[in-house]
Amino acid sequence: MPLNLQAKKFKNTSDLRESGNPVDVLHHLLFDDMEAVNALIIERLQSNVPLIPELGKHLIESGGKRLRPLLTLASAHLCGYKGRHHIPLAASVEFIHTATLLHDDVVDQSDLRRGKISANALWGNKPSVLVGDFLFSRSFELMVEANSIEVLAILSKASSKIAEGEVAQLLTTHNLATTEHDYLKVIESKTAQLFAAATRLGPVLADFEELHKDALEKYGLFLGTAFQLVDDVLDYKADDPLLGKKMGNDFKEGKVTLPIIIAYKNADFKEKLFWKRTFEEGKQDPSDLEEAVAYFHKYNAFEKTIEKAKSYQAKALDELEYFAGSPIQDALIELTNFVVNRSY
Repeated sequence: MPLNLQAKKFKNTSDLRESGNPVDVLHHLLFDDMEAVNALIIERLQSNVPLIPELGKHLIESGGKRLRPLLTLASAHLCGYKGRHHIPLAASVEFIHTATLLHDDVVDQSDLRRGKISANALWGNKPSVLVGDFLFSRSFELMVEANSIEVLAILSKASSKIAEGEVAQLLTTHNLATTEHDYLKVIESKTAQLFAAATRLGPVLADFEELHKDALEKYGLFLGTAFQLVDDVLDYKADDPLLGKKMGNDFKEGKVTLPIIIAYKNADFKEKLFWKRTFEEGKQDPSDLEEAVAYFHKYNAFEKTIEKAKSYQAKALDELEYFAGSPIQDALIELTNFVVNRSY
């Protein structure tokens, strides 16, 4: 079956406003570019080895919003870029992200991805890792097409930082000694770096000054950090409307996130024994998730995590003030607010 990707476009502005989702707004504003990115993704997924496009198709079609390539395109339009290099770079960013998801699911031994059976559950770990490697290779082929050493440096650095973040997260899993500082460094590398790389590409392509390059890079970094912090809360509160993530995954996998760090730091002796059993020893009973959530509420762990996310939200919005007003800027502002507000 052919890969089916389609950008989202609304018939009129009334429907667009009623959507209430700034990701939909960005899809609408960047419709033609996203169609070109999707076509390029389909083209570059092809291979003489049938398993590669089959496995890649499964993950790419599994419901993602393509937020990172959208940010790549949006940053280019925000800076008035008139060329076409942002198209292969947006596809490159999506391939990097998809590759990391494949590797993530192997490391986490996940059975589901965005509510569907994960690639590693269907095809096994070895094919998932190797197809992830293929996608990384494709991403570098695409980024080279921009004929820019600076672009290559941005995306290659982001790729290595993401890998470092993956290893760092592996070391924090089941580790209750993890501090807030340690955890923020992990998500800055693992999640926020690709956001930052995506948003820096626009001013680089448009040959803007370093001030604007740094501003949009920081915007992406702060947005990505806020995004992950909210994701940490949603794992315990509800299914994620943006990622399709199911409640309780982090708890079951022993991932030490900020709500855990806050609850454990304030826990009494009995509660610390609970966390040591469920996280350090990995011995979990069916009722443990409910008990964990009760401790989060006791110590306002969700509220404190959201407050931290809001601090990054505010810093991200500050960085957008370096740019002239436009529909793209408005959509990015709304996106920044939506990333935090989706927790309610």
